[in-house]
Amino acid sequence: MTAAFTMSPLLCSTLAGERTVSPLSSYNQFKPLSCTGRVFDDKNEHYFSRKSLKYWDRFYKRHQNKFFKDRHYLEKDWGKYFSDDDANSANGKVLLEVGFGAGNTIFPLVAAYPKLFVHACDFSIEALTLVKAHSNFDENRINVFNCDVTNEELCDKILPSSVDVVTLIFMLSAVSPNKMHFVLQNLKKVLKPNGHILVRDYAVGDSAQVKLENRDQKISNNFYFRGDGTCSFYFSEDFLSNLFGDAGFRMVDMDTYCRQVENHSRNLIFNRRWIRAIFDKVDF
Repeated sequence: MTAAFTMSPLLCSTLAGERTVSPLSSYNQFKPLSCTGRVFDDKNEHYFSRKSLKYWDRFYKRHQNKFFKDRHYLEKDWGKYFSDDDANSANGKVLLEVGFGAGNTIFPLVAAYPKLFVHACDFSIEALTLVKAHSNFDENRINVFNCDVTNEELCDKILPSSVDVVTLIFMLSAVSPNKMHFVLQNLKKVLKPNGHILVRDYAVGDSAQVKLENRDQKISNNFYFRGDGTCSFYFSEDFLSNLFGDAGFRMVDMDTYCRQVENHSRNLIFNRRWIRAIFDKVDF
């Protein structure tokens, strides 16, 4: 029996002014990263974090493109960031999708915005194969490539300061919190001045987090491994705000949403929570 939604998503976040956000000046404590190779030292990482590529390859090999639904809601939530207001311009905006998976973000956006050009990366070869085999894949509009943004330089694949907007849709949660700052610095180098990062991901208190906590599958604070070996981090607004602020980004908007999902066959109600945020690049 499939679960049925019993209510529409509700805003359940605090007001932006009530968050504890680190000042942008704290970015100065970090030295800018150059476009040279960098290898993250994984020796202190948890086993499932170190082996994340292995388990995500298994995930896509098993589920193919059947697990996630196409994310058409992105047009409603963030349409203005993908569209080009200049009707006389032949070229549209340039998007970078990080962690493209089975293409559930790429293909709806390419269909909705005819002038949009998409760079898309994933560290899973299985995911890359899936997307290239998709019936709507168009190499004239979509540049897909293999890249682990936690330890490989994006500007070896994309020109610096060439991307208008980056999408992180349930991607950052799969990354060890120890590696998140490098990921954001990596993205910052390929973003244009005043470029934006759009984030949608799991929030603290989600029912899946409660289940993993009860099963003693915790790696570190708010970071867990699932039964299939993949990992997931659950974000609070304070954590996400400070993470991006320390990397030199400014928060434009952030909210946490809640939805109750009822499983009628098991007579259970699950409280799903996710966080949605927009950040822009700040240059000093």
